[in-house]
Amino acid sequence: MSTIERAFTLARTGKYATLAQLQLQLKEDGCRAVETLLSPRSIKDHLVAICAASSKAMRVDG
Repeated sequence: MSTIERAFTLARTGKYATLAQLQLQLKEDGCRAVETLLSPRSIKDHLVAICAASSKAMRVDG
């Protein structure tokens, strides 16, 4: 799985409220060049939205 695919998968888990938390997890998982790969505005904005929605849903459901 590519770093970008992994980022979207992790974002949907609801465990990461921010992009920074998500990036840290990717680095801990051994992904390289995380900031560079996730820097395009379209990718970054989409991940931020997914993290926010998923983590909010987690708080409501959990």
